[in-house]
Amino acid sequence: MVAPLAFVVGLSIVKEAVEDWRRFIQDMKVNMRKALVHKGDGVFIPKPWMKLQVGDVVKVEKDKFFPADLLLVSSSYEDGICYVETMNLDGETNLKVKRALEATLPVDDDTTFKDFAGKISCEGPNPSLYTFAGKFEYDHQVYPLDPSQILLRDSKLRNTAYVYGVVIFSGHDSKVMQNGTRPPSKRSMVEKRTDKIIYICFSLLLLISLLSTYGFVLKALLQMPRWWYMQPHAKLNLFDLNKPFWLGVSHWVTAFMLYGFLIPSSLYVSIEVVKFLQVIFINKDIHMYDEETSTHAQARTSNLNEELGQIDTILCDKTGTLTCNQMDFLKCSIAGVAYGTRSSEVELVVARHMVLNLDGEDFELCHKSGVDVSEIEQETETCKEEKYQKPLIKGFSFEDSRIMDGNWLKEPNKNVILLFFRILAVCHTAFPQANEETGGFSYEAESPDEGAFLVAARQFGFEFCERTQSNVFVNERTRRFKKPIQRKYKILNLLDFTSKRKRMSVIVQDNTGQLLLFCKGADSIIFDRLSKDGRMYKEATTKHLKEYGEAGLRTLALAYRKLEETEYLAWNNEFIKAKTSIGGDREAVLERVSNLIEKNLILVGATAVEDKLQKGVPQCIDKLAQAGLKIWVLTGDKLETTISIGFSCSLIQQGMKQICITSLNTDTLEQDFEKDAKDNIMMQITNASHMIKLEKDPHASFALIVDGKTLKYALEDDLKHDFLNLAIDCASVICYRVSPQQKALVTKLVKQETGKITLAIGDGANDVGMIQEANIGVGISGVEGMQAVMASDFAIAQFRFLERLLVVHGHWCYKRIANMICYFFYKNIAFGLTLFYFEAFTGFSGQKVYDDWSMMVFNFVLTSLPAISLGVFEQDVSADICLQFPALYQQGPKNLFFGWYRILGWLGNGLYSSIMIFLINIIIFYCQPFRSGGETADMSALGTTMFTCIVWVVNCQLAFTVTYFSWIQHLFIWGSIAGWYIFLLVYGMMSPVYSTNAFQLLVESLAPAPLYWLATLLVTVVCNLPYVTHISFQQRFHPMDHHIIQEKKYYEKDVKDSHTWIREWSKARQETKIGFTTRVDAKIRQLRGRLTQ
Repeated sequence: MVAPLAFVVGLSIVKEAVEDWRRFIQDMKVNMRKALVHKGDGVFIPKPWMKLQVGDVVKVEKDKFFPADLLLVSSSYEDGICYVETMNLDGETNLKVKRALEATLPVDDDTTFKDFAGKISCEGPNPSLYTFAGKFEYDHQVYPLDPSQILLRDSKLRNTAYVYGVVIFSGHDSKVMQNGTRPPSKRSMVEKRTDKIIYICFSLLLLISLLSTYGFVLKALLQMPRWWYMQPHAKLNLFDLNKPFWLGVSHWVTAFMLYGFLIPSSLYVSIEVVKFLQVIFINKDIHMYDEETSTHAQARTSNLNEELGQIDTILCDKTGTLTCNQMDFLKCSIAGVAYGTRSSEVELVVARHMVLNLDGEDFELCHKSGVDVSEIEQETETCKEEKYQKPLIKGFSFEDSRIMDGNWLKEPNKNVILLFFRILAVCHTAFPQANEETGGFSYEAESPDEGAFLVAARQFGFEFCERTQSNVFVNERTRRFKKPIQRKYKILNLLDFTSKRKRMSVIVQDNTGQLLLFCKGADSIIFDRLSKDGRMYKEATTKHLKEYGEAGLRTLALAYRKLEETEYLAWNNEFIKAKTSIGGDREAVLERVSNLIEKNLILVGATAVEDKLQKGVPQCIDKLAQAGLKIWVLTGDKLETTISIGFSCSLIQQGMKQICITSLNTDTLEQDFEKDAKDNIMMQITNASHMIKLEKDPHASFALIVDGKTLKYALEDDLKHDFLNLAIDCASVICYRVSPQQKALVTKLVKQETGKITLAIGDGANDVGMIQEANIGVGISGVEGMQAVMASDFAIAQFRFLERLLVVHGHWCYKRIANMICYFFYKNIAFGLTLFYFEAFTGFSGQKVYDDWSMMVFNFVLTSLPAISLGVFEQDVSADICLQFPALYQQGPKNLFFGWYRILGWLGNGLYSSIMIFLINIIIFYCQPFRSGGETADMSALGTTMFTCIVWVVNCQLAFTVTYFSWIQHLFIWGSIAGWYIFLLVYGMMSPVYSTNAFQLLVESLAPAPLYWLATLLVTVVCNLPYVTHISFQQRFHPMDHHIIQEKKYYEKDVKDSHTWIREWSKARQETKIGFTTRVDAKIRQLRGRLTQ
């Protein structure tokens, strides 16, 4: 027993060591990245990230990641600003502006650092990404430091040639690393339950060993004195009747080792082999291969394969996971007229599935009742035409000949259209860069939205071509002029966009000297600032904005006003005072002054930009929802962007009631008043829960929307249970402005309090915490580094591959592992208990009925390979059927194949088989003539016959369990049976010194005896009959989902009776309130409702 155990443990150690070594290599790739560090005398040399120390001066170049938390000293810009992309930290796609202290601006060249020296005093390492407090002593002056001067590790330098910075926190002290958690040791729920079954088997082993010991001691004390041939009074250590305790101990050890076969020692080895082979299938799945990046799926650990089939909740990042950080200008509304003929991805997907779900009877009823279904047909035709089309120009998917190629000059409101184009080209903060390949310009913008607007303006004939400190130049091209006319707009003031303002404005002076204010922002903000004469197009624009929102598009309203010089000068004086003021209320004063000029606007129109989802995201989410999975979105991005993506993914739909839990403005509250904030949140949660309970509409759905500040309180012990219960009652949950640490805490809450399996998926460093905290972490190998992948258990190239990873591989792996483990315990119970029965039959003497070599090959040779084939190749249904019938996935979360009912059923089956194997053979061979000469069977013949019966019974049982046969299963199952006879033949041909009682046993004793073959046949039939009866009864009267599908597939209902197949397909969807299928179902209900009116 020691050798097999050592082999099992050793194999597990080697496997874990290999996986840890791979992780170590990937960690070293990051640690060994080079950074330019000041060596001295103005010389910068490359140095690995892992060797950076606090106080090092680092030079970071454009499009490089910051290697540590840095204090910005200077940049390539004269005013010391730089643009930073923090998407890897908080999920925001907008570029952040960082500004160096004025005192360090002259230190802007390598040589200037020769005598650079200063002292930084600051807070200690902490996980807060948005706060920083410290001071900088330089040149005999002390300067306060705030987050605007701090460059965080794993954020990226954009639109700036280079920056210089001083290392403040490095390594694990950096803020992004502080947000991480220690990688936990993960074990699947199946493995944990397997351990419990082992405990049960071990307890059974102890019990029968004690029973055997008790029987032996009792028999020895009461009956052995009369057995003179046993020499009971001889002075023997093992049979000293005067020492019954030691007599019992010696027998207990014998019995414990004899019945040790109840513990399947080869199980863990087989599980490791099966999981390793399953990982190979996952890694080599061509359907999870991304051609664009040449990336395969990668299972970074094999411990959690079956857990993929038991997921209950998916916690998902947004930016880079659902979206590809690309905006496409798709539609617009100008002067109350909608432009843009192309459909968004959401519209196309919904149209396709609507036709699939609306059967022929509905179409016929619609036509008979006069209901117009042209909108469905039109969307379908559009879908067919545009299915595989891609925008020729990145960021521009707009199509409408009315305003393209200068045709807008023929429109009745051409002056308004002209203003619309000029606002797009002028109202921004982007920088143009000449593109030598195309001869045009590309744009470095703070956000993808701005980049899409500039590309659109260029395609409309208004190309932004140059920016200086005070001017913007636009090449305006119309059909009237063959050559573009360059117009200069003097930038007087820029009112930045913030999440609080939800708008940005620019005040310019054109070539004629006219002062203009151009403004773009959220429609609710712009509409409140319109003048009475500026609301002419408000009603029509509002209608268009609603349509754009239903299509999952991001919208902004555009407006302008003309300014009088006297009004502007007066306002500008106030603005300069506010901008140069010092104090805590500076932002509030700036907002008040901005409101003075951003009023009496005239509405021009609105834009609709498609935040491009990664390919296949809507379909994947819909399929996962149909499979019964809950999907939560956790992002650091702002509310508007998150809501827009929620609509695009159909996690939020029109008509869905949104529950927004917000906190009081705790920034202005003292600590004593935080209780009021918690009470307010508790009241909101209670009211929302009450509202859900009172809802009577069966089709009503709710979306819970929570921000990071609210989560700070909601995750505390006295609120988290109520918050979680509310979240579970909602169809979708969206948390925005959350920190990486909060992502991990939310994941921990769901995992621990629900007791269900969770999966976290993300692509950036800000997702590492939740990926490590979840039961299964999936990293997306995107363009923003590999931190998420290195922390993950599984890595995929695109979110859409999650569908196949879970619904196909997860479903297969769970059922394969579950059935294989149950079978292992079944066969070991059936085998091990026969030893106990025979030992009891022989007076608890400790006598073995089987040959030693036979017992050794039972687990490791005769029955392991068939079990491994079950765990690797079994398929209850094909991959295509798994995807067509996603409700099959719920067999995993419900644990139908590894629940205690099924486990005890298999153990009971093993108990029954062991009893039948022993009793039938004893009855047949006891005092019955076995050979032709009339001799009875000896113990070798009896034991070998029983062993033959066991081999046949357990392998036939496996054959009845398998639903998908390939040549490999046939080879292993029937080959194992044949292998037993080959072993018996070869073993019997060996010298009696080695084969002992098995010498020529098969050839001379068993094979010529008809009783041997009849006993084998009878025992095999009797032992397998109950299982065959049970499975037949179940499939006839209480079939499971896969039984129905198997039957219909066998009779080719998908080909011969497509109507029945489609009906079953429509049933095989979990009831859900999210996904575009729900949107389609709602539209069909509306049509059917109109039929009954």
